[in-house]
Amino acid sequence: MKTIIVPTDFSAAANNAVNYAADLAASIHADLHLLHCIELTGSFVAVPNTFNINEMQQTAETALQKLAAALLQERNNSINITTEVRTGLFFQELQDDCAQLHPYAVVMGSQGTTAAQRTLFGSHTIYAMKHLQQPMITVPPGVTFHSIKKIALACDFENVLTTVPTEEIKMIVNDFNASLHIIYTGKKPETDTQVAFGSEMLRSKLKPLDPVFHFISSDNTDTTIIDYADAMETDLLITIPKKHSFPEVLMHRSHTRKMVLFSAVPVMAVHGA
Repeated sequence: MKTIIVPTDFSAAANNAVNYAADLAASIHADLHLLHCIELTGSFVAVPNTFNINEMQQTAETALQKLAAALLQERNNSINITTEVRTGLFFQELQDDCAQLHPYAVVMGSQGTTAAQRTLFGSHTIYAMKHLQQPMITVPPGVTFHSIKKIALACDFENVLTTVPTEEIKMIVNDFNASLHIIYTGKKPETDTQVAFGSEMLRSKLKPLDPVFHFISSDNTDTTIIDYADAMETDLLITIPKKHSFPEVLMHRSHTRKMVLFSAVPVMAVHGA
């Protein structure tokens, strides 16, 4: 049985992602797992206050139960929902949860509506998108789930055989019976040797899906992909986060951060083959 994990801090952005995930789960007959993490500050870790921790856990468990009940009522009990409260560092607890549940995907809100929410919730989301090995979907504010019929894959055609998880992409596209559009933007033209070779390798690997290729010349890759995916009325934009060495990190703009914070389309991160 497929499982979708949805971390929530009960903010508006998180609640929107929870509703998106619930409808997504119903569409693919998956279970929904609601997760809340109580993050302890340095003072709590140094001198733990058991009473306060227990009180926070009980409050969170009650809130999760209420949220689950509302989701079930709105969907006529059409999905199975479990809840869990964890205490610790957010990403570590999410990783541990994924190791236990082996989720089909993790779903989070892309950003909060207030400055504080954007800083805290957004930073968790961006970090998870970069480092979590399971597929992860970020949901922009106000976006609701209807269906996924058009999927776009952003690809630079570099080292396609070792960086593009084609089997995972085929599974996702087939699960939703969707069309696949592959978007390339960059300074190199379609006729460039690397671009031509990479696109043909990917065309061969994804041949059963009959993907449509879009080649766009642009100096601003991220913005072009985001705008193009939105203009195409894409339901889901797949991106493959790149691993960089420390010197590269210092010089490299965060493509993942820009995708998460500025895309009007839900973005799914899947990691390399």
